Amino acid sequence: MTDDKIQTLKDDIAFMRALAQEGSSAPLLGGSILVAAGVTFAVAGVVHWSVMSGLVNLPKATVGLVWPAALFVFLGLLLWLRRGGNSRPGAQSPGNRAASTAWASMGWTIFVIALAIAILAWRTQSYIPALIFPPLILGLYGMGWSVAAAMTGKRWIWMTAIGSYAGALLVAWLSVDPIVYLVYSVALLLLMALPGFILMRQEPSDTI
Repeated sequence: MTDDKIQTLKDDIAFMRALAQEGSSAPLLGGSILVAAGVTFAVAGVVHWSVMSGLVNLPKATVGLVWPAALFVFLGLLLWLRRGGNSRPGAQSPGNRAASTAWASMGWTIFVIALAIAILAWRTQSYIPALIFPPLILGLYGMGWSVAAAMTGKRWIWMTAIGSYAGALLVAWLSVDPIVYLVYSVALLLLMALPGFILMRQEPSDTI
């Protein structure tokens, strides 16, 4: 191997090492979006639980409007929070690009799954397909946090991912009880809103 090829190989290795270091050192952005998602859908879960448990005197059929309304509110917040997001310092780091792609893909996956569940419930005239939604969402959150943890190497993000997986199993166990939506709301606050707030606090004004 010639000296030029050896030097080229060394340069390539150095470049890959720099990318890895950049991905692990750049703070993750988008914490405000996670807070918005966690709080918005947690409120929807509390409303759902309140109606289904009889705490609020409304027809139980009204819960079918709660989640579309929450989605509408979140999409409005998302458009507002994403203004100029790609131009923020550090937004183009490998870690942020990977995490952003993972969360965006997960969002579209949740949307399609929600439509599929609605179709199944309508075709079967049963609410049972909807029972899979809360544990499925928490499982997908676990996937998103796992990607973020792999890119940053932060232990607390790994713990959040594990907590999301555990939460998925818990709400699956409680799925036949109306309290599941209250537990689901607490999980959203602990596993989405709170970690998102922590990420917001860790975002410096200047980074890479």
